[in-house]
Amino acid sequence: MKLLTISDVELSLLYSARVKERFSDIDLILSCGDLRFSYLEFIISSLDVPLFYVHGNHAYQVEETVAGIKYRPEGGVNLHGRTIMSNGLLIAGVEGCLQYNYGPFQYTQSSMWKWVLSLLPGLLLNHLRYGRYLDILVTHAPPAGIHDQDDLPHQGIRAFNWLDRVFSPAYHFHGHTHVYRNTSDPVTRYFQTNVVNTYGYRETVLDLPTGRR
Repeated sequence: MKLLTISDVELSLLYSARVKERFSDIDLILSCGDLRFSYLEFIISSLDVPLFYVHGNHAYQVEETVAGIKYRPEGGVNLHGRTIMSNGLLIAGVEGCLQYNYGPFQYTQSSMWKWVLSLLPGLLLNHLRYGRYLDILVTHAPPAGIHDQDDLPHQGIRAFNWLDRVFSPAYHFHGHTHVYRNTSDPVTRYFQTNVVNTYGYRETVLDLPTGRR
């Protein structure tokens, strides 16, 4: 299975008539936030595969179009605070980043703990049904100390470290921290989880351990 993960910046490679040809082998799309609804809708309609998303701190709460006001991208599914099964994968998501100016989708470290703990019933049910808790975690902000930065808006979330350690998703995709240099490593192994900064876009062929699928 091949994933397309996207975040933070709109790219002409994806926002063009060639996207279907270039990404014809994609099975699932995950958006880690800060992208316009119209951008997501274009990708959904072009590739015709499921798209799941979380909001980023610069996300649009509403978007005005010629057809009226939109509150979500048509065809996309909001993952925030949810665990779902899609294409044989167990996926969960948490939106936003640390609170720094009281804007939308900003939370304190304590509030992030509440969102993570709200996933527990679904994770435990996954384990009862499928023998595992989670395959993929989708967030906007990174975990603390992994791909994060010193300034308050870009500090990582401590609750995400705990979730990755305890429930061992195979992959944790996030955005929020921008990657401008090729010297930055976008993938970090954290216990049993590959933490991936998907700023812009990234293609991932899933390499799940035996027994997960």
